[in-house]
Amino acid sequence: MTHQPAIPTLSANDPEIAGLVEAEAARQHDKIRLIASENYVSRAVLEATGSVLTNKYSEGYSGRRYYEGQQNVDPIEDLAVARAKAVFGADHANVQPYSGSPANLAAYLAFARPGDTVLGMALPAGGHLTHGWSVSATGKWFDPVRYGVRKETGRIDLDEVRDLAREHRPKLIFAGGTAIPRTIDFPAFAEIAREVDAVLVADIAHIAGLVAGGAHPSPVGHAQVITTTTHKTLRGPRGAMIMTDAEHAKAIDKAVFPGLQGGPHNHTTAAIAVALGEAAAPGFQSYAHDIVANARALAEALLERGFDLVSGGTDNHLLLVDLTNKQVGGKPAAQALDRAGIELNYNTVPFDPRKPFDPSGIRLGTAAITTRGLRPEHQPRIAEWIERTVTAAAREDEGALETIAAEVRELLGAFPIPGYVA
Repeated sequence: MTHQPAIPTLSANDPEIAGLVEAEAARQHDKIRLIASENYVSRAVLEATGSVLTNKYSEGYSGRRYYEGQQNVDPIEDLAVARAKAVFGADHANVQPYSGSPANLAAYLAFARPGDTVLGMALPAGGHLTHGWSVSATGKWFDPVRYGVRKETGRIDLDEVRDLAREHRPKLIFAGGTAIPRTIDFPAFAEIAREVDAVLVADIAHIAGLVAGGAHPSPVGHAQVITTTTHKTLRGPRGAMIMTDAEHAKAIDKAVFPGLQGGPHNHTTAAIAVALGEAAAPGFQSYAHDIVANARALAEALLERGFDLVSGGTDNHLLLVDLTNKQVGGKPAAQALDRAGIELNYNTVPFDPRKPFDPSGIRLGTAAITTRGLRPEHQPRIAEWIERTVTAAAREDEGALETIAAEVRELLGAFPIPGYVA
């Protein structure tokens, strides 16, 4: 059992770190990974991420660098940009942001000033910290206004979005978040943004792979600015991109560099290019639709077992489960599930009466298990394991968790992962 690509030099030079890397590879192999923001990248993406490109510094943009020796880096970045534009149909792409939060910060820097009003989804309703939440710099440096979901449906309240936009006239409106299980209505957001002359930023970090594969409507043509991470459903390295229409391209590029960061991470840029090349392949569309099929099958199986799903189900890769009726909090349930071989995260649910660090819910996603090859027919068994684990957690039955973990490992033995040979 070993990590792939093999790490013999690391093992020889730093066995302590190498041992932890090998242990992590085994852990990823042995668990059903349902964290909605995680996935398995291909061997090719792993190899690009671990290449000698990490040695090179490249401040600036292709053809306009502040360091010499860019003969190979410039074509790599050009390929990543061209592939991003082709996959998503965007006018412009910037592949340099280090991660999703800096990508969102670039939108603020480009189109707002400190103290300006911004409109984003509240964090407890499913939004992201960088959409103006109070503990984030975006909530401290700007004047945040927040929208939520309807209590009776768990879906975004577009009437509230429109009313708040008309009242507060924000400079930026964010559409997207981290715990939204339903289709985002980008045309409706665009109509609201046009009415109040705001820049619409579509944060598609969670659904980018679904958009690329045609399993979720695209914000291109509706949002002037589109931010995304490159991992999650897109199945690339830990990085980010910003796509824009032609009018907003220059301001975004200037905000990324020199506004927020120096040299890009060239090894990540190369891995993004590889992942985008994979996203352009015919099989990627099937993968994207399979993610949704697995999520819907898992949702149906959980509903049959009496679980309360926010919004009643899912349209994408993500499920948000309120465990209030199961008499267990989200945090102890998530910790028990991890011990039972099922990895996910505890999460607030809309109108949650519990504190964020001890919330009522758990969040699940099906991207990683879809990459691994699990199908809708496997979801009832996963739902059964989740139910058994939640029940065991409520009565503190550790023996039951060990039994489930063994059953999980037995199933997963038939589904290898990139990056590990069992």
